This record gives sequence, C-alpha cells and structure tokens, in this order.
Amino acid sequence: MTHLPPPEEKARAVRAMFDRISPTYDRVNRLMTFGADQRWRMALVERLGISPADVVLDLACGTGDFAELCRARGALAIGLDFSRGMLERAAARSGETAAWVQGDALRLPFRDGAFTAAVSGFALRNFASIPPVLAELARVLEPGGRLGLLEVDRPRNPLIALGHRAYFERAVPVLGGLLADRDAYRYLPASAAYLPGEAEMVAMLREAGFHRIRKRRPMLGAIQSITAERR
Repeated sequence: MTHLPPPEEKARAVRAMFDRISPTYDRVNRLMTFGADQRWRMALVERLGISPADVVLDLACGTGDFAELCRARGALAIGLDFSRGMLERAAARSGETAAWVQGDALRLPFRDGAFTAAVSGFALRNFASIPPVLAELARVLEPGGRLGLLEVDRPRNPLIALGHRAYFERAVPVLGGLLADRDAYRYLPASAAYLPGEAEMVAMLREAGFHRIRKRRPMLGAIQSITAERR
C-alpha cells in the first residue's frame, strides 16, 4: 500500500497493514519516537486521573501500551482493536487473553455507559470516519466519563514544521522500510491528511456529546494530546 486507500477500501487495507507490521511494531515505534511515545501516553493517563476506581477502554489498542499503563494505576482496562495480529502481540506481552477484544470502532460490542474512561493512541487517522467513532465512545462512556486522545499534529512554528515534515514524511518511510515494512511506513505519515483541523476536531467532539475539551501539544507541536468529558 503506497498511497492512501479510498474510503471503501480503507478498513480492509489498514487491518491488513497492522497485521503485517505487528511483530515489529513496538520496536519500531520506540526507535522512531526515541522512546517519547510512552511518555506522551503516561502524561495523558495522568491528566485523566486514572485510578483503581476506573474501567477503561483502550480503543484501537494495538499491542496494549495504554491498557498496560492504566492497569499499572490499578484500573481495569479492556483493549479493542481491528487487527488480530496486534491483539496477539498484546496478549503475549500481558500474559492474558481475556482483556483483548477484536472489534470495529464503529460498532463497539459494549453496553451503554460501560466505561468510566476511554483512551486511544495514534488511531484517529486510521478510522474510515471519525464522527461515528466519537459517537460510539460517548455511548459506551458513563456521564462524566473521561476521554483521552493522542495523535500526530502539525507544528505551528514554520521552522519546526519544516524539520518535522522532513523527518515524518521522508526519514520515517526510509527507516520503516529498513526496519519493518516500507509501504506501511509510507502510509502512516501520509495518513495525517485524514486528520481534521483543531476547530473541526473540537466541533466533532462537541457534536458527539463531549465538553471540557482541552488540548496540549507536546514535541514542539508535532503531537496533540486531547482530553474531554462526556456530558
């Protein structure tokens, strides 16, 4: 997959890609971000105030990074992903199988209000459509439930943006090709094109039923860390 797939093929193409790269996903992520991806996740979990009182959904959980951090704070965490390969890696890492669910973010297999918090990391650009995913997250969160989203972003400073594009759009595909799968690591930078701008993202969250929306921009604005609360 060397280009962005059309909407009707996106779900199939993305699932196949993540199945392919699942064996090397953790190692490549750590190398590409110099280990900072875990710090961003930890900071978001802390901002959400995850505690033993929480039941957390890790949406598009991949190999289970967010779920693992939430469990370390005493919470019950369930991970859901479209990719069987990613879930197998998550189960192998955690040593358990019951906490991982294969499913579609557009049709979450959970009852209304089942969770007190939900998190999702670097997944928004992989969904066929973002608004229905946010609506499903609102449905499965109890009133007052907290949401945390971590994604790439576009730095506002022109010089930083130039350096970010050089690394993200040129170096990442080359490194990804050497370490894992060239097509996948061409798609991942290009997929940022699917992300809405800040105002549109806020509007989507509000329309889905969230308020108290806050955004931080770590890594000099190259990452966005969003928190919100279910009305």
